[in-house]
Amino acid sequence: MIYLLALIVLVTLAVLLWKAFGPDLQRPAGRVQGPDDDPEFLWKVDRQNHRRTGDTSDGTPGDPTE
Repeated sequence: MIYLLALIVLVTLAVLLWKAFGPDLQRPAGRVQGPDDDPEFLWKVDRQNHRRTGDTSDGTPGDPTE
């Protein structure tokens, strides 16, 4: 029983020392943003959809060659 307790203490100490003095892993500074979260990308896709269907921003049909 004492050996099991000693093992648990040693493992805990090893983990704490590793966290304190181990290699410093750098994480990315910001959140990685996919194209479906990017407002500019979504705006471009929306604009292409409107051009493809021939709609203008006010809802009236427009010339698709514009």
